[in-house]
Amino acid sequence: MGTQYRNQDHLKRLIDYRDAREFHLQKDRRKRDKRMSLSEAIAEFVQDGDIFAETGFSYVRSPIQAYFEVVRQQKKNLTGIGSPMSNTSYFMARECMTGIHLSYVGVEMRGNDKNFARVIKNKQAQIYSFWSHGSMALGFKAAQLGAPFIASKQLIGTDMIAQNPYVKVMDNPVSADSSPVAIIPALFPDVCIIHVQKADRFGNAVIEGPAINDIALAAACRKVIITAERIVPEMTIRENSIGTIPFFYVDAVVEMPYGAFPGSCPGYYYWHREWWEFLIRIGTITYENMMDYTDRWIMNTKDQYDFIEKLGGVRMIDKARRLMEAAQGNADDTAISFDYQEVIPKRD
Repeated sequence: MGTQYRNQDHLKRLIDYRDAREFHLQKDRRKRDKRMSLSEAIAEFVQDGDIFAETGFSYVRSPIQAYFEVVRQQKKNLTGIGSPMSNTSYFMARECMTGIHLSYVGVEMRGNDKNFARVIKNKQAQIYSFWSHGSMALGFKAAQLGAPFIASKQLIGTDMIAQNPYVKVMDNPVSADSSPVAIIPALFPDVCIIHVQKADRFGNAVIEGPAINDIALAAACRKVIITAERIVPEMTIRENSIGTIPFFYVDAVVEMPYGAFPGSCPGYYYWHREWWEFLIRIGTITYENMMDYTDRWIMNTKDQYDFIEKLGGVRMIDKARRLMEAAQGNADDTAISFDYQEVIPKRD
């Protein structure tokens, strides 16, 4: 089980609901202990050629430390998909990802990702399809619901439809004026990694705060790895019925404190703005800069603890915790400063 789908054309595989259904039907749905190390989970469930879905929201509750392990293991020929996709650039820089179904690549107000632009312009990676955030999210939701597609006004009136081989347009069959609708197919990526605040050993997982597309992706993806700030007893999960991913979608559970750092994890720690600014404003400027930056922070770190120690150690991560508490109104925000040293590139 699990080899047939890798031999199909990856463009067709994304919307192959028959193959996805067959794959899910063959999954082991026993309630069993799925705990393993991060390196074991990535080695077993992220395979060369996979359609790899990003989760979280840019630098908010994204499994960034797990992404670093994908790069360390030098997975190849991955196709990216997600909404949004702020971590694509270093996958492409290290030649792990050679294609993308694009909804958005960027790091919010930090700047423009020049590495991504360079890789696409140099044809080191290819854009297979263009999407809006909402239309891609509807594709994941259709997969979660077991629907072959969702009819929507998303993308109508845009040029993205001409650059998307999956979306079709037809007259609305239930509308009196027969206005056009976009037929957005169910999307089935091969694998995703979802970082959560709590999970049990079976794979039941709780997302505290916005789930974004992650619950739909857990149902849509053929393989699911959970990384968690804490592994808790099953009854702790049963008491929380909001933002829950059920165990039968999940293949592996990794206990991973600080697994979203240098991004943020709601309730646990704030994001490291300087790290992201240096990556975008300096690291992505040239190929050489990108190699140096990813060598330092990915290839030459062993795990999240090694990364944190290199970035500032216990004082830095304690400040990140206190900033999150203040940001969420759980602490006196006058007792800690949100000021920081902005990274500004030198001009020649």
